[in-house]
Amino acid sequence: MVKIGMMIGERYEILEKIGTGGMSDVYKGKDHKLNRFVAIKVLKQEFSENENFVSKFRIEAQAAAGLMHPNIVNVYDVGEENGIYYIVMELVEGITLKKYIEKKARLSYKEAVSIGIQVGMGIEAAHNNHIIHRDIKPQNIIISKDGKVKVTDFGIAKAATSNTITSNVMGSVHYTSPEQARGGYSDEKSDIYSLGITMFEMLTGRVPFNGETTVAIAIKHIQEEMPSPQEYVPEIPNSVESIVLKCCQKSPDRRYQSVQELVTDLKQSLINPDEDFVVVNDPDIEGGTRMLSDDDISRIKHRSVYQDDREYEEEDEPMRLLSDTAALYEEEEDLEEEDEYDYDPKMERVTTILAVVAGIVICIIIIILALKIFGNRGESDGLDSPVNTDETADTEYVDMPVVTGMNVTDAQSTLKDLGLEVNVVYEESETIDEDVVISADVSVGTSLQVGSTVTLTVSAGTEGIEIPYVVGMSVGEATSQLTSTGFLVNRTEGNSDTVEKDYVISQMPESGGKAPRGTVINIEVSIGQSRVNVPDLMRRPEDEARAMLIEAKLDIGNVSYVYSNEVEEGYVCYQSYSQGSYVDPGTPIDFRVSKGPESYTYRYNASIAAPTVDEAPDYESGSEVNVKLVTDGGNVLLDTRTSSFPVSANFYGLNSSAGTITITYTVTTTEPDSPPTTEERSFTRRVEFTRE
Repeated sequence: MVKIGMMIGERYEILEKIGTGGMSDVYKGKDHKLNRFVAIKVLKQEFSENENFVSKFRIEAQAAAGLMHPNIVNVYDVGEENGIYYIVMELVEGITLKKYIEKKARLSYKEAVSIGIQVGMGIEAAHNNHIIHRDIKPQNIIISKDGKVKVTDFGIAKAATSNTITSNVMGSVHYTSPEQARGGYSDEKSDIYSLGITMFEMLTGRVPFNGETTVAIAIKHIQEEMPSPQEYVPEIPNSVESIVLKCCQKSPDRRYQSVQELVTDLKQSLINPDEDFVVVNDPDIEGGTRMLSDDDISRIKHRSVYQDDREYEEEDEPMRLLSDTAALYEEEEDLEEEDEYDYDPKMERVTTILAVVAGIVICIIIIILALKIFGNRGESDGLDSPVNTDETADTEYVDMPVVTGMNVTDAQSTLKDLGLEVNVVYEESETIDEDVVISADVSVGTSLQVGSTVTLTVSAGTEGIEIPYVVGMSVGEATSQLTSTGFLVNRTEGNSDTVEKDYVISQMPESGGKAPRGTVINIEVSIGQSRVNVPDLMRRPEDEARAMLIEAKLDIGNVSYVYSNEVEEGYVCYQSYSQGSYVDPGTPIDFRVSKGPESYTYRYNASIAAPTVDEAPDYESGSEVNVKLVTDGGNVLLDTRTSSFPVSANFYGLNSSAGTITITYTVTTTEPDSPPTTEERSFTRRVEFTRE
């Protein structure tokens, strides 16, 4: 049983629950060994006792753990402890592409292409590791707060062998490929189809195929022609439309044969958006529209009927599909009893033999994969020992793309998307337009480590302005000199032990060269010697807040404890310097810790008066009554019989703010020739208590 605050694997602290799915729950956690926040996916208790589910969970987790890429939500660790099976993943703060599209209605073609390039590079990394995602859709793509695009939920992907793997899991039907919809083979080109549908939605704000049921949508993927994105948004460039349509060809052979080919064309579309460079293979019989056979429709119904009542636009937990598949098989058995097919004993025997053979082959493949996966991790079970983070965090490399001839802004964006730093120098040119890249100091195709710097030589036109030298000047003097020369200024701040506060540390582009009028010159301004960035202590446990201040070389100031209706008890609800502020090392930071919501006590000091005529018209003064006082919390404060009023009531330390007084009295009735009869009657009074 996972509880908030518990430790898993002797290093991961469970902080809060952030999501749930059909098979697993997702928690925000703290890795105390590496001092970072992580997402922890925990298999639900009811599945952890099922050996089949656990085996699938472990194999898929190990496969996903082999993926390390800037455009993939990386898996750091997998493990098992006391029956709790978990995967530790990168914690990404941001929104899904689905919500981003809904927020903006539709994206510009440049933004859509840029996102498509990053998604493609993440998928390419998976394909290079023989892993097919099978559920590419906007809900499984996250845009982080810093603008990075990451593909998540490789939980249902399976390590592919040299043969094509048949998928038993149907992804979200709006994005599924025709071969998946038919229940046939799915390979890397199925992911390309789904990415094409995703790009269609980014560009137009809608999916190409829709319907009342999943069966109807699946049939459209197989049978209907792909609509043109330009029908909905005419300004979409021709090359971008051609790329989307090529991705979404019915026949896998007519699509891009690799994600690398797709990414290359996407980058080319940023340079020459209206050029006709997309090559479509000669049409074959599979590429055209074809009518579905009864067998095709029956197979789709069998695979899709269980999903008709589900909302596909939600962000679902991909591993939920594994449990849904089991339910699908049960429904298939019921449907087969209703179908009016002719029974063929010979065919049934052949099918049974083929199923047994396929089962044996799959078992052999799983054993081989398990030996490879677990053998590389030592003699112990991979789930019993944490993954060596230092070994899995291999240095990432990217290939240098073509940037010559691009606008400098687009070239910078392309390189930064790959994780590269960019340095720009200008030179005059009579043959190349202003702001167009003339050359780069790295050859196309060169393998570069992520974070490397690429220097671009950019045309300043025929009338470039010489860039002045402003390093060492005050920020005011530097800004004045640059703007008077005809440049724009972008200011950033940084620490410096050698440059005085408010003076320029560096400039980019550097002085000496020439650049067009209006070029932005970036200057870094000193904020003083080694100032410290104040960490975010809000809503963190007191012990963690103290540790964060010590790690940041800051002193712990005054710590007080206050009531708070918004922050949980034991967590920080105030800090004297806001997150991101720069202060000197050793600055004391005051913070307050929540004691939880404030609780109050009440008192009741009063004299309970006799019943009034309005309350009890038939009450006789002096007769005996029962007086009972009960708080709203059910605590009986007074329960007594009396014939005299007022009744004194003095109570303190009450937890409730109000109560009820019930007065019960007896009425005697006499009738001629009949013995007298008595009847009990009562009424109530509401009373408010006073806060102490």
